[in-house]
Formats: sequence, C-alpha cells, structure tokens
Amino acid sequence: MLKYRNNAAIAHIAPLVVFLLLTSVVPLLAVKNSALPWWRSAPEHWIYPLQTIICGGLLAFFWKNYTFRPARGFLLATLLGVAGIMIWILPGWLYSATDWKHDENIAIPLLGFTSRTEGFNPTIFDKSPFWFAIVICFRFIRLIVVVPLIEEIFWRGFLMRYVVAGHRPFKSVPFGTHTWKAFGVTTAALMLVHAKEDWVGALVFGSLMYFLCIRSKSLGACVWMHAVANLLLGIYVLKTRQWGFW
Repeated sequence: MLKYRNNAAIAHIAPLVVFLLLTSVVPLLAVKNSALPWWRSAPEHWIYPLQTIICGGLLAFFWKNYTFRPARGFLLATLLGVAGIMIWILPGWLYSATDWKHDENIAIPLLGFTSRTEGFNPTIFDKSPFWFAIVICFRFIRLIVVVPLIEEIFWRGFLMRYVVAGHRPFKSVPFGTHTWKAFGVTTAALMLVHAKEDWVGALVFGSLMYFLCIRSKSLGACVWMHAVANLLLGIYVLKTRQWGFW
C-alpha cells in the first residue's frame, strides 16, 4: 500500500469508498431480534467504531496529500453550518413535534416529513454508563471529525475539481473553481449517498457548502462547516432521540 501513499486521487477517494462499504455491511449483518446479543441485533454498534478507526487511519496515512489552507471563511462556515443543519432537521422536527405523526397520510418521506426514531440507538447500553459513554464518544468522533474530513476531501477536494478538469489531473484545477456542471454532479451525488428522507436536506446543505467552497477557496473551511453542522445534529439527536438523523 505504501506505493499508493502519494497518489493524490487514491488519497482523496479511498477513505470515502471504505467508509461507504463498511456502512453497507450493517444491514447485511443485522438480525432484528431483541433476544439476540447486541452485536448481532445491532451490529452498527461495533461496525461504526471499527469504521471510525479504519477510516481515521486512512486519513492519517494519506494526510500529506490534503491541502486545507487558506485559513479563511470560518465565520461564514459556522453560520452556514448552523443554517444548513436547521433546514436539514426541520421537516423531521415538524413531523414529530406536531399532530402530523398521528396521521400516516401526512408522511412525505421524500420531503423529510416522516418519523426519524429508527436508527443508531445508544440506549441499549443505558445499564452500563461506561459503555454508553464509549459508544457516544466514538459516535461523536465519527460525526464531527471523520465524516467531515472524508466527505469534504472527496466531494470538494476531488470530485468537484475532477468534473472541471476533464482530461487534466484534478489537482491542476484550483480548489473552489466554479462550473454549474460541478455543482450539479457533486450536489446530486451527495444526495444519493443519503437516505431519501434526507434528500432535501442534502440538496440545501450541499448547495450551501458549494457556495462556501467557491467563496472561501478553503477545504479547511468546508470541513469546519460540516463539523459544526454535525456537532449540532448530534446534540439534537441526543436531546430528541430521533436516531434516524445520524
């Protein structure tokens, strides 16, 4: 693997590919039976920490291929992160906080108006404060460190530039170069890797992230915006127990 360490394309693509592959394993291994041990009925509780460690290791291995500077646009990134995640969770919050949840005819999953209670639920460890704390710790490391780095390195650092580059090396395209084709491809791809309930949120968030990217020309600012949004999302999920959001 050492011979691939300096390959810029592999460095930008591999962490996300491995991340998605490990995510796809969860439904294949899960057996919905509460009588089974947690590691069989809810394998996400060991796969996601493993995913965090493996993908974090890949990021460290390829680290010198990433350029996060210039260090600017972080205030705008913070504001857009807050706005983006508020819009993302709004349909699910409205659905759960109103009488809509009692009327199945109002559920519109494609717009996010649906129940978000099914998902990564750490309360199965409620009887063990130590393991509950470990699970939450790994979940937040994944949420606010690994995911923002992996996704922004790929979507903005690679794919957006690759679309613009054509037959040229993607790194020959300055970070934050705008074309409508790059906007359409990266935003659509971002939507498709999320659940259909999150498509509208992903569309809005991806558009705001694209704006930040071309405005700041900073991968670091994009990672920061994503991390701020995910931190707020994690806090919201713990408060509301809408586990389907994370």
